[in-house]
Amino acid sequence: MARRSSTSGPLRYLHPAYYLKRPKRLAFLFIAFVVATFAFWDRQSLIREHEAEITKFQEELNRLQDQLRKAGVSDDMSDNVKLNREVEIDPVNDERREKVKEAMLHAWNSYVEYAWGQDELQPQSKNGANSFGGLGATLIDSLDTLYIMGLKDEFQKAREWVATALDFNKDYVASVFETTIRVVGGLLSAYDLSGDKLFLDKAKDLADRLLPAWDTPSGIPYNRINLAHGNPHNHGWTGGESILADSGTEQLEFIALSQRTGDLKYQQKVEKVIRQLQKIYPSDGLLPIYINPQSGVAASYSTITFGAMGDSFYEYLLKVWIQGNKTEGLKHYREMWETSMEGLVSLIRKSTPSSFSYICEKTGNSLSDKMDELACFAPGMLALGSSGYDPEKAEKMLSLSKELAWTCYNFYQITPTKLAGENYVFHAGQDMSVGTSWNILRPETVESLMYLWRLTGNKTYQEWGWNIFQAFEKNSRIDSGYVGLKDVNTGMKDNMMQSFFLAETLKYLYLLFSPPSVISFDEWVFNTEAHPLRIVPRNDTVPELGGVVEEAKPKPQSKAIDRPFGRKQGRN
Repeated sequence: MARRSSTSGPLRYLHPAYYLKRPKRLAFLFIAFVVATFAFWDRQSLIREHEAEITKFQEELNRLQDQLRKAGVSDDMSDNVKLNREVEIDPVNDERREKVKEAMLHAWNSYVEYAWGQDELQPQSKNGANSFGGLGATLIDSLDTLYIMGLKDEFQKAREWVATALDFNKDYVASVFETTIRVVGGLLSAYDLSGDKLFLDKAKDLADRLLPAWDTPSGIPYNRINLAHGNPHNHGWTGGESILADSGTEQLEFIALSQRTGDLKYQQKVEKVIRQLQKIYPSDGLLPIYINPQSGVAASYSTITFGAMGDSFYEYLLKVWIQGNKTEGLKHYREMWETSMEGLVSLIRKSTPSSFSYICEKTGNSLSDKMDELACFAPGMLALGSSGYDPEKAEKMLSLSKELAWTCYNFYQITPTKLAGENYVFHAGQDMSVGTSWNILRPETVESLMYLWRLTGNKTYQEWGWNIFQAFEKNSRIDSGYVGLKDVNTGMKDNMMQSFFLAETLKYLYLLFSPPSVISFDEWVFNTEAHPLRIVPRNDTVPELGGVVEEAKPKPQSKAIDRPFGRKQGRN
């Protein structure tokens, strides 16, 4: 049988010689190729246009949903915190957010296994410590973080503990400040997010136990009180004086409690503090850290600082104004804050040779070239408040915010572990060096990076935050949780997982890699422990008498050691 030629049959159409002998068919083939190419690219263009239209419609839908929520029409509060309704356009951020979520699960599960119901986990010894009287500080601090991250089972387990085991009738002398920002704030945030009245009832019970601390001639509160018996008093090491940050960092929580319960007594107590401080407010807006609760007068000999024991007072001046939707009756808060920011600017110095901007501390007329890591909340505060200025001033304050954030990031970068020490000192010609060398998982720098990223859109801040997260993962993560470092130079570990690591550090990292609509700045304000509280307009017709507040209606769904850690007390 003869073998068939390879150019016969259907295969001949694949041989170039076939078309060279038939020019008309070659031309037809070329035309068909050109038409098919144009058709393909036209379809791709249509797909791109279609995707652009979908994105446009999605943005418009999100805008309309936001308007409906603000008008109180939507009944699904979880729109604010669930990512499955967001347009996620950055897979890198999506992956990083999941890594942070996994870190939260590791921290939480370690707490559940070794310290359930206690205040804090000691990871190395695998046991719990009741640093705050056994109020379940880590559990309550974690409620809103669990909710925001969509960890429903974990949130429900924590909710059951609050319902069945949380009891404030304890013969325990509590810090009014710490108990307010962690426990009252944590419960109120859980209520605002979930709409579960259990959390509001618990917050009210605790606040009622704290309230006698404000019964002083001046209205400046005592900073300590026994939860079962009352008997408010101050720390011995302050000489009986009240601390500025401890006395001026309950306004957000107690005003929110009045809004949610309709009982003005909480708001009236904390706003009396601000009225007293207005009477003695200096022209530069910088108050010393000690204030006499009897006379209401500041101790002129004491330090002025944006670090420990001063910091969050200034933060709350801005945030109470935001909490009330920036209404006219609250402009005195904004005015006091702006005055204090002029004072902050007067404390700014630059290092040599690298020109790192830093905030000095001041005692009398003497400046100290020292800055706490705690003061690294200030870049975020300045960025958040910059929009309330005229354009020229706003740009100056935002620029200062960016300069300070660069300094704070370098607090991390100059150490061998890439984790920041507790404070830094600055020397002429030598820039900065670590002062106190421990790191207790603090959130302040990450907090400011989150604000700056949201308010500027500059992804550099996300990269800095990711570097810090990786340093925590490398140096602080162990099989049974996360620990701080006794020394950021050697990497020697301590034995404490601070509750604010779950409440703040991990939450701010998660939000740093989430769309800005997740816990939007337009609808929420964070207390100093990173607990988001819903913004509710106020009708303060007579602010000096306490005013009138509109009720917020959320939508369904061991003995402490006296140590002056200020904004967030820590123990190592």
